Amino acid sequence: MTVQTLQDLLAEGVEGRGVLVRSDLNVPLDDNGQITDPGRIIASVPTIQALVDAGAKVVVMAHLGRPKGEPDAKFSLAPVAAKLAELLGRNVQLAGDVVGYDALSRSEGLTDGDVLLLENVRFDPRETSKDDSERAKLAAAFVELVGDDGAFVSDGFGVVHRKQASVYDVAQVLPHYAGTLVAAEVEVLRKLTQDPARPYAVVLGGSKVSDKLAVIEALAPKVDTLVIGGGMCFTFLAAQGLPVGGSLLQAEMIDTCKSLLERFGDVLHLPVDIVVADKFAADADTKTVASTEIPDGWLGLDIGPESVSRFSALLTEAETVFWNGPMGVFEFDAFAAGTRGVAEAIVTATSKGAFTVVGGGDSAAAVRTLGLPDDGFSHISTGGGASLEYLEGKELPGISVLEG
Repeated sequence: MTVQTLQDLLAEGVEGRGVLVRSDLNVPLDDNGQITDPGRIIASVPTIQALVDAGAKVVVMAHLGRPKGEPDAKFSLAPVAAKLAELLGRNVQLAGDVVGYDALSRSEGLTDGDVLLLENVRFDPRETSKDDSERAKLAAAFVELVGDDGAFVSDGFGVVHRKQASVYDVAQVLPHYAGTLVAAEVEVLRKLTQDPARPYAVVLGGSKVSDKLAVIEALAPKVDTLVIGGGMCFTFLAAQGLPVGGSLLQAEMIDTCKSLLERFGDVLHLPVDIVVADKFAADADTKTVASTEIPDGWLGLDIGPESVSRFSALLTEAETVFWNGPMGVFEFDAFAAGTRGVAEAIVTATSKGAFTVVGGGDSAAAVRTLGLPDDGFSHISTGGGASLEYLEGKELPGISVLEG
């Protein structure tokens, strides 16, 4: 990456300087507001810790969920601040606003090594505005919190595909650097796109073909194996003229799937058996059927054991693996075996020396939910959408601005 990194900033010296850090702290919460997967917070710690240790006055920007441009208590970063403080082993102040009186007064009171977390940046409508001038005004307010000799560190890989004030516009005003996480993520993705070791296998799951169409189009001509699972597989099965019962189906994508199967039939691999249920529930009645025989009224909620066996045979022999999207509704025990089996096959490939990447999002959540070892994979990304857009060949605004 032809950008300056955190190490360059530390070499320049940050003692006594204000440093804005854009982290990705968008973690899942349960109904009680408790964090269910702190993975992104954990991943953000090394960059913040390095700046703290070097004596910087650290001001962290982040978002949580999708508030509608105004304060909303259920999207407050309060639980995130508490978890970040626990991981850093030091107090983390939480501003009561984004760039208002409380944020400004707290930032002015910071001493060397202090950490201030601004409240959810998406509480300010300018953060996600399509109006360049509105975002620029918010960026200027962010800069005011760290002063003219401040710096900006981009460390939220999960948002670098967004042209937003705390991601893109701040970097146009302050000296900018790639944080440890962003630099590592881009390096990993470049390994996937620049002469990857072969055989190269990609596993795609999730609910909708439309969400993964661009990455299928981009990768199918370049890989040796492309495994399709999850809810999206049923549109492919329907494209083969097979009945899918009450399974998730994007009828408008059937012709597109027919075209993909015609063009990349030697690369695409679909499930041969399916775990079906009589309803979408943890306690549903289930049975395993051939993918050609899904009965009317039954829903496919996982790939079956024979599919796991076939996919595993391909994955364990691969030298490079990219996985994005679960194979079934892994949140329900009855439909977790497919995702677990595929993940375990990737772990086996890793143990044999393969370079394996979990593409963030639900796949990363599945790794932790199912109790699989993080070190069973070469890399677990913190940014599902950003990873996919990079592999699709799209320009990521939050990366391109660092190169300027």
